[in-house]
Amino acid sequence: MAKRSFKVLVLNQISSNGLKRLPEENYTTGKDLSDPDAVLVRSADMHSIDIPASVKAIGRAGAGTNNIPVKAMSARGVPVFNAPGANANAVKELVLAGMLMAARNLAPAQRFVEKLDPSSADLDKTVEDGKKNFAGYELAGQTLGIVGLGKIGCLVADAAIKLGMNVLGYDPEITVDAAWSLPAQVKRATSVIDVLKNANFISLHVPLVDATRDLVNEKNVALTKPGAVVLNFSREGVVSDSAVLAALDSGQLGWYICDFPSGTILKHPKVVALPHLGASTREAEENCAIMVADQLRDYLEHGNVTNAVNFPQVTMGRESRFRVAIANANVPNMLGQISTAMAHAGLNIHNMVNKSRGDMAYTLVDVDSPVGDSVIAALRGIEGVLAVRYLPQPE
Repeated sequence: MAKRSFKVLVLNQISSNGLKRLPEENYTTGKDLSDPDAVLVRSADMHSIDIPASVKAIGRAGAGTNNIPVKAMSARGVPVFNAPGANANAVKELVLAGMLMAARNLAPAQRFVEKLDPSSADLDKTVEDGKKNFAGYELAGQTLGIVGLGKIGCLVADAAIKLGMNVLGYDPEITVDAAWSLPAQVKRATSVIDVLKNANFISLHVPLVDATRDLVNEKNVALTKPGAVVLNFSREGVVSDSAVLAALDSGQLGWYICDFPSGTILKHPKVVALPHLGASTREAEENCAIMVADQLRDYLEHGNVTNAVNFPQVTMGRESRFRVAIANANVPNMLGQISTAMAHAGLNIHNMVNKSRGDMAYTLVDVDSPVGDSVIAALRGIEGVLAVRYLPQPE
């Protein structure tokens, strides 16, 4: 049995070290491929393109997947992979830079220096006279409130503690792994409002979903400490631009530091908006590309699912050469129907894993003998089955 080959459509510039994880003898990668088996993407808007029916998986070389029609892919039984945590250190460092920019008034100080006349005989005196307008404060002893304690939030907390800051953290859905990696000095907050009321700096690290849209808004921003700083290196929609602008104008907020230069907030003197620099380091781009390429390959070749935003996590070591992967709606009696279809074909199930996540379920089945086309057709004919893939290994 010949080894399968796969075509991967690449929509953005992807780190070459990431693409090297897809061996040339079995993978063709490029920007102009017809009928691709998978798509690798960074920032390209996939909502506006026709995604071929041949696509079996999408890999996002980053954390957020707002540029991908995840719901539509779920309906087709197509997993959407991302790379959570691969860019965490890069974002952490940018958060620290943002806090320092706010605390030391670096942006207005830089603007002041840019306007100086280098040929002026009074240059030194002008500098000395002007610097008093930009006096700031130190981070040590300040309280940083973190909303979202995933990989990035935990790294930010650890770095802030090492800088002598007090840290208050809130995450109602913190994972066990995140809880273990969270520094013991982090004080637990009971709500977002608890963070807003008690922190000098508020750093947001949450995905943009319905529950987090306008997480910082007109009502709760008024509860912050006067002069507090909001840092948003998460997603643009988690902060209401109109709310922070009003709070900046009233003096309730001291600064808004973000990675999203929308037209609403540009040019405000108390806003530092960066051009989506969160993951823009050589290291982060490479880490994301390697991570998502590995996940994509494992899925295409073995059906294993790791870090998909719309599928349950399912991995199973190979104990047989003959594997079937089935994505289906999470409805009763699906496993029974799958087992029955295989039994009718005289197939012995060697191993099986089934897990669900919300409306989606996913099953890996290893059997002891080859699976014929008629069995695959029977499985696809089961009501609620979204996609079926036969993944035999070469001899």
